[in-house]
Order: sequence, then C-alpha cells, then structure tokens
Amino acid sequence: MIKIYTYKNCDTCRKATKHLKAKEIDFEEYPIRETPPTSAELEMGLKTYGGNIKRLINISSKDYREMGLKDKLPSMSPQEVFVLLQTNGNLVKRPFVIQGDTAWTGFKEDEWKSFLK
Repeated sequence: MIKIYTYKNCDTCRKATKHLKAKEIDFEEYPIRETPPTSAELEMGLKTYGGNIKRLINISSKDYREMGLKDKLPSMSPQEVFVLLQTNGNLVKRPFVIQGDTAWTGFKEDEWKSFLK
C-alpha cells in the first residue's frame, strides 16, 4: 500500500490523491505538517534522488526563505536536514510518497508511472 503525506491546502497534493483514486490504487494519507516523514522514509527519498537532498525540501515555502536555508543547506549533513524536516513538516516537499522501499516527492503523472508498482 502507498503512504502519502499531504497538506490539505495543497493543489498538487489534491491532484496526486485524485490520481491515485482514479487508478483505484489504495493509499493511506497522513497530514505532513502534523506527522512528517520519518528519518528512514526521508532516507529512502534521498536514495531515490541520488543524494540530491534539495528534492526533499519545499523550497517555495515561506519557512524555507525565512530560515535562510538557501545559504545554510549546502553545509548541512543529511541527518541535520532530516531533523529540520521532521520538526517542520511544512519544509518537506509535498506530496511525499512511499511505496515499498521507494519514496518520491511532488506530483508529475509521467514520473509517477515509473514509480508506481
């Protein structure tokens, strides 16, 4: 079963869950702000994107800008970033999706075709 972290006011999240429903794919939905992904789940996403930690981060968020993460991120370890993402779910790129041992972010239907099993 798919696990998907979403934010209720996110259009992309709504499109993603609508897509899953249309394809009749079972999923469990979690509120990303209240229950952010675990370190292990974030690690899966990091692996999916070949170590590109920026793919896990919502760089469009107000929090990202206010915290000055653009300048801080290059010097942070993945573990430091994971702690930050777990304490502020708004910083996680959404939707954040897990299926088996793979995790990915965002919703692009073409990209999802390669991920969905």
